Amino acid sequence: MTPASLLDDPRFTGLIDAARALQPRTVALRRQLHKHPELGLDLPKSQAAVRHSLEGLGLRVSTGESCTSVVAVLDGENPGPTVLLRGDMDALPLQEDSGLAFSSEVDGRMHACGHDTHTAMLVSAARLLQSRKGALAGKVVFMFQPGEEGEHGARFMLDEGVLDAAGRPVEQAFALHITSTAPSGVVMCRPGPMMASADAWTVTVTGKGGHGAMPDRAVDPVPAAAAMVGALQTMVTRRFSVFDPAVLTVGRITAGTTSNIIPETAELQGTVRTLSDAARALVQAEIPKVCEHLAAAYGCTSEFRIDTGYPTTTNDAAVAPRVLELATRVLGQKNSALMPEPLMAAEDFSYVLQQVPGAIAFLGACPPGVTPEEAAPNHSNRVHFDESAFAHGVALYAAFALDALR
Repeated sequence: MTPASLLDDPRFTGLIDAARALQPRTVALRRQLHKHPELGLDLPKSQAAVRHSLEGLGLRVSTGESCTSVVAVLDGENPGPTVLLRGDMDALPLQEDSGLAFSSEVDGRMHACGHDTHTAMLVSAARLLQSRKGALAGKVVFMFQPGEEGEHGARFMLDEGVLDAAGRPVEQAFALHITSTAPSGVVMCRPGPMMASADAWTVTVTGKGGHGAMPDRAVDPVPAAAAMVGALQTMVTRRFSVFDPAVLTVGRITAGTTSNIIPETAELQGTVRTLSDAARALVQAEIPKVCEHLAAAYGCTSEFRIDTGYPTTTNDAAVAPRVLELATRVLGQKNSALMPEPLMAAEDFSYVLQQVPGAIAFLGACPPGVTPEEAAPNHSNRVHFDESAFAHGVALYAAFALDALR
């Protein structure tokens, strides 16, 4: 459906106004969650807040067994397919320094990635869609998930059957992710790779310890480890196409206990991010190869371990353009933008998109008084999101379901 034809669709009339009317509820829930952040897969307070906010809407609500998830199902008044809308709920282990009046009340925990905003917007979208369920030919699954920040929460919910929660399989899925470094209210999306895969790796280099005054009687693993840092970066530039890139970072090097001892081992830890399964497989094969041969050149041995993270987040070629069309219709042309390139961060909505055609889009929420370039980014202890953007997120969530369930 094109933006021009959407103009004549009565289901979208007044959608943004309805979302703005819900703004006090959206903001109140967001601030409640922001003050009480929880980490990982166990979010009892967040789960309870979501369940309370959904009371009285006539939804079929269930909770997870392996994690503190919430699944709510809205039945339209006519039969049809099923769509899924996702919001994540977990925070980050970070001390908040934003200065907000509703800052975190828990030391060392903060909603620095905006998951509190995602949850609040999705609850308001459920409320908005419930008021228009007569226009829905099908069902909507609202997926409130814990553990997005590295804990594979979406995978837990998939294993527990979230895609079949409505009684028939989900056929399309959509999620929003807020960002402080884009103009407030602007929706950005693209078909194909949207976000990267992310894997953590460790290389242990083993030599022979000894006295710092007599290196010839030892086998020093430190120079070997140091050489690996540069060699791995060269490997990326020589073995990978610029059109199918890999981003490799050595984030930590540890060795030794004091200045006059040559240690027996040195350890490198890092991450690697790619935008395709082929590049991901290649980099996982090349890192141990480079390190093994460099270690041998220095008389050492090496051991490689990898902690597999999230896969590439890939938007459906048909769904992503439709998200931008909906944003144009509901929010206006200036608030819909084709994202020119993927983001190399990772997202566990990728697990959902591996099984169901769908898309994730970014929602700009740069705070007033600063430019997107100046704004503290997501995962910063000072990040701040413009709350006026929430109505755009609520309206777009609702529009996606209304458009899919004709």
